[in-house]
Amino acid sequence: MSIRDRFLLEPENAILLVIDVQEKLSPAMAEPALQQLLKNTGILLESAQELGLPVIFTEQYVKGLGSTLAELKQRAPAASCYEKMTFSCCGNGDFVRQLKQSGRTQIIVTGMEAHVCVQQTVIDLLHNGFNVHLVKDAITSRSSDNKQTAIEAMVLAGAIPTNTESVVFQLLKVAGSEPFRKLLKLVK
Repeated sequence: MSIRDRFLLEPENAILLVIDVQEKLSPAMAEPALQQLLKNTGILLESAQELGLPVIFTEQYVKGLGSTLAELKQRAPAASCYEKMTFSCCGNGDFVRQLKQSGRTQIIVTGMEAHVCVQQTVIDLLHNGFNVHLVKDAITSRSSDNKQTAIEAMVLAGAIPTNTESVVFQLLKVAGSEPFRKLLKLVK
């Protein structure tokens, strides 16, 4: 795999994955970190909609943690959603089948908690040959130390660390287009 293929996102090859941003889990997060995650995940969801990227939501133990926050689901009404009991999303066979059947190899990862479900999913995705782009400003944990340790581990495992604006501009490729004008408003 070339450096460009590894580090630069391509809209026709990418999927946006939003892990476990759920009703009863969200209040346990520190408020500023949660608001940053919601804002940036919202930008990524709108970008995915504009550029035609598939979106997948996952939900951990829905009975106890509730559904994905409505404010996020509303931004991607056609998105797939997978319930799971395993911490790694890859424990759900239907989730893995959808990824493989898509033919896409770049997974843009957001969600919570960074040191549990996000980290285990990222490691499993890497193990399965996917190129993982970890959006550091769109993940969180209850503890900033846990988040930072998880980021370090995921990067050591091979995930590409990135941020919301980098993802948006990599997917856009060029200025001046109608999608550029629409999405630029989101990141200003």
